[in-house]
Amino acid sequence: MSKFVIEGGAKLKGKVNIGGFKNAAVAIIPAAILCPDKCIIQNVPMINDVNVLKEILIEIGADVDFQEDMSMSIDSAHIMDCHLKNGLSKKIRASYYLLGAGLGRFKKASTLLPGGCDIGDRPIDQHIKGFEALGATVEITPDGRVNVQAERLVGTRIYLDVVSVGATINIMLAAVYAEGKTIIENAAKEPHIVDTANFLNSMGADIKGAGTDVIRINGVDKLSGCTYKVIPDQIEAGTYMIAAAATKGDIIIDDIIPKHLEPITAKLKEMGMGIEEYGDSIRVFYEKELTPVNIQTLPYPGFPTDLQQPMTVLLSTLNGESIVVEGVSEDRFKYVNEIKKMGANIEFTKKYAKIQGVKNLNGTIVQATDLRAGAALIIAGLIAEGLTEIIDIYHIDRGYEHIENKFMNLGAKIRRVKAEE
Repeated sequence: MSKFVIEGGAKLKGKVNIGGFKNAAVAIIPAAILCPDKCIIQNVPMINDVNVLKEILIEIGADVDFQEDMSMSIDSAHIMDCHLKNGLSKKIRASYYLLGAGLGRFKKASTLLPGGCDIGDRPIDQHIKGFEALGATVEITPDGRVNVQAERLVGTRIYLDVVSVGATINIMLAAVYAEGKTIIENAAKEPHIVDTANFLNSMGADIKGAGTDVIRINGVDKLSGCTYKVIPDQIEAGTYMIAAAATKGDIIIDDIIPKHLEPITAKLKEMGMGIEEYGDSIRVFYEKELTPVNIQTLPYPGFPTDLQQPMTVLLSTLNGESIVVEGVSEDRFKYVNEIKKMGANIEFTKKYAKIQGVKNLNGTIVQATDLRAGAALIIAGLIAEGLTEIIDIYHIDRGYEHIENKFMNLGAKIRRVKAEE
């Protein structure tokens, strides 16, 4: 096991390149099995979640290779069914996308209830509702296995009771081959839903309305292989934007889509940060003392739940009081106990945090409790006095590509060491 050791105090300066969007890649890779042909997925982030999906696809019969140009070749011609064995699917929540993809192509699929970060109850009831509306039967066994199957899938109108990114994508995957038209109402609008729909359309699907709350899918008879490039990771970009603000730095972030960053940009400007956009780049620079703001996470285009933790760290050192309300995920403030070990003054429940800014944080040993909490702890370490050690960094490796190298290139004093050192 490894850990990060960080010496705080450095102001971030320089340029950082953003990789492919983790949340898009982990949907597009399973979607590729809908096509009994070869797909080339470009700009794939080299992260642990992608490696787990690669192992899962190989296990069910796909030929999968990484290429030197950050692309992934997936040939699904030899997959005969989509029955995921015990083990791998528990490592990653996105394994549930193979339910929709497997149901779409083979009219049946089976996997264990998904794993991923421990950030509260994240049910799959809306996924099940969608599958059943299309004509599938769904069984959840006592040991947590989900079995879906259908004689035929028939398009219908499906209204999601709650806005769910996962359910929106899974229903799209299952409906691609369904007879007739499927309409998803109250659909999620996140950029990675648009990216997944664009990938499916590149293979020959007929999907319209992705990015709005009504998505229309006309079923098709066949899909063909394609080459497709994953969009930039808005959460990775937002993490570096917040880190620049926290360290009073001045950085340029390349390979981004500014539109996707508008909720973060707006809040940082409100706090007093300088922001300049240059096409597919953005400069984030410290100009004056920052003032605290209130945050409420919401589905896109609201402030993203995956940046709530880094933003909370930033707010914890600003002079004054701020409130952070978690409007998307349940019980996503567990990590606050780790920041409090560093001296933060935060009261919290499952749904909100009340922050009273302190002058500084102090380095200590902290634990990454989930992926985004781990990124937040890195930022905390960058601004803390003394040394910070972060353990359980495997969570961070699930979703951030070469994170310590990118921070080091910006001047951060961070290193990865074996835990026993």
